[in-house]
Amino acid sequence: MVRAMNFPDDLRYTQEHEWVRVDGTTARVGITDYAQDALGDVVYVDLPQVGATVAAMASCCEVESTKSVSEIFSPVSGTIAEVNDDLSDTPQMINEDPYGKGWIFAVEMSDAGEVDGLMDAAAYQTFLEG
Repeated sequence: MVRAMNFPDDLRYTQEHEWVRVDGTTARVGITDYAQDALGDVVYVDLPQVGATVAAMASCCEVESTKSVSEIFSPVSGTIAEVNDDLSDTPQMINEDPYGKGWIFAVEMSDAGEVDGLMDAAAYQTFLEG
């Protein structure tokens, strides 16, 4: 049985299957339910460095699963403000709670307008169906 995918309406999405939750000038980033399902069991997360500068849609870290290693792209430009250190000990949180405890990093955005170029939940779902 195929399980229903979850795409919260309050998030924005990329074609590389990252999600963004904006809070003021900070964007919290993770991978979508679709991405974690496609990856399989996540066994390791190579987190970015706090203070590192990231460019929109540039690779900034990696997630390793039993199937493959996938680059994670920052959906927005800015500075890494925080990383989810809990993933070092429990990387499977990405599988269990991709939009909550499985977040990967937060970016202090240099251009909040970049978020407007990302997909909303309906557009992301349409993208996946295409």
